[in-house]
Amino acid sequence: MKKLMLGNEAVARGAYEAGVTVVSSYPGTPSTEITEYISKYDEIYSEWASNEKVATEVAIGASIAGARSMTAMKHVGVNVAADPLYTASYTGVNGGLVLMVADDPGMHSSQNEQDSRNHAKACKVPMLEPADSSECKEYVKRAYEISERFDTPVMVRLTTRVAHSQSLVELDEREAYELKEMKKDPSKYVMMPAMAIKRHVFVEERMRDLATFAGESDLNRMEINDTKIGVIAAGITYQYVKEALPEASVLKLGMVHPINADLIREFASKVEKLYVVEELDPFIEEFCRAAGIDVIGKEVFTLLGEYTPALIRKAVLGEEIPAANVADEPVPNRPPVMCPGCPHRGTFYVLHKLGLTVCGDIGCYTLGAAAPLSSIDACVCMGASIGMAHGMEKARGKEFSKKAVAVLGDSTFIHSGITGLIDVVYNQGASTVIVLDNSITGMTGHQQNPTTGYTIKNEPTSSVNLIDLAHAVGIKRVVVADPFDLAEFERVVKEETASGEPSLIIAQRPCALLKNVNYGAPCEIDPQKCVTCKMCMKLGCPAIVYKDGKMHIDQSLCDGCELCTRVCKPGAIRKAGGSNE
Repeated sequence: MKKLMLGNEAVARGAYEAGVTVVSSYPGTPSTEITEYISKYDEIYSEWASNEKVATEVAIGASIAGARSMTAMKHVGVNVAADPLYTASYTGVNGGLVLMVADDPGMHSSQNEQDSRNHAKACKVPMLEPADSSECKEYVKRAYEISERFDTPVMVRLTTRVAHSQSLVELDEREAYELKEMKKDPSKYVMMPAMAIKRHVFVEERMRDLATFAGESDLNRMEINDTKIGVIAAGITYQYVKEALPEASVLKLGMVHPINADLIREFASKVEKLYVVEELDPFIEEFCRAAGIDVIGKEVFTLLGEYTPALIRKAVLGEEIPAANVADEPVPNRPPVMCPGCPHRGTFYVLHKLGLTVCGDIGCYTLGAAAPLSSIDACVCMGASIGMAHGMEKARGKEFSKKAVAVLGDSTFIHSGITGLIDVVYNQGASTVIVLDNSITGMTGHQQNPTTGYTIKNEPTSSVNLIDLAHAVGIKRVVVADPFDLAEFERVVKEETASGEPSLIIAQRPCALLKNVNYGAPCEIDPQKCVTCKMCMKLGCPAIVYKDGKMHIDQSLCDGCELCTRVCKPGAIRKAGGSNE
């Protein structure tokens, strides 16, 4: 039977068919749906871990115990997972171990465009890269075969277009995978120096064997057509090349690390001019040049963003592909914005009003940097806000802590913020930290986390009490406040930042998109009372618009949260059909 599937859904199906037992992940676009789809298979234990490092450690433990295991994450998640991953390359596996990583060329939902192929090379593990949903499923199954045959973790790389596009997938039955015997073997699994130095020898031998395998495997294939132009491509760029240059010969790499030099030389000998088409870094290109193979790469292709068939055809042939379905009128940009009713809007309105320096973090609340809230001054990675605020204080003196705050979400705080808070206390800092507790992991699509009290399968479980946690690490000042009570929230922020000691403010209000949140009727503006002061516009709510010299509320967008009523001094905003008296 065939089924139309997203790439991420097909990965989940591949894990199911491969007989995977344990999957632990942390959500991150564009990888999130992998584990969400896996959670639908009762035969697989799945979980949301507190971060990617923990998720990888869970998968490693399951592998050593003899199970086939998986962890999935976005590209920046590999940075967090790198510590255990790089050493798991030395230990090898017992049951097969696969790390799924989804890169994000074009930065649709990411803070950088790093290329995960570099991680595979640096940690010395093989990497596969599928080009469509069917290959997503099959490559996952092949990854487990390679993992167990070569005693290695295997990385499988997706990009946004493969992860989030659909194609037909042939469904097969689940493999009856039996747990392998778990043997006590310190020389293999205990990576103290005396053991690790011997395992490094094994790793280098393994990479040589894998390079030989890459030259023989059907994961890599030559498609010989017109030999005037040859192209080396992998993943989504293979699809682009087939559309842009249907006449060209193509070497499709399904295994992008290690690469077999003899295979590249053989293909190069068959074509007159050889191009490497790859998004982001010149990974394959640099391998070819190091092997003495003449290729054309980044001198005609960009290092930035996603490619298109039009871009490829123009770079290779100098020909334009006419754009299809282009609107006659210019289309305005639609930048991302906090949703109507977003609980973070009140927090950033107050922080902007107070003129504080704000160290931000990764999540919906990153949008607090956008006008008109314009609150966030620095944002680097998950959990970094607390450490950055502490560093600013140590650089500029303790008085600076009265002018600055760190802001991060509840899931992000669990992910990597706790250690930053401990550092503030331990090193006698005075930072004020605001945890934006919206009762869910928001930006990636409402996943549960350790603060919500529910597992990935929505089973009730213990929840982390942020107040008790803060007290346990030495924070004496902890305040829970509603960010929609603007006057009270402003008072709390002023008091905590002026205290001269570390404090934690929990800005507690649920995400407006949660099913149990219902603010009732939308709001409207009484034109008789509105003086067009535009104070409501300072909230940055997309439902509030200025048109034809008047203020309006788009009731198709407004969810009735009434935050705007708290900044409207003339009292011109009210519930639709109601009264503001």
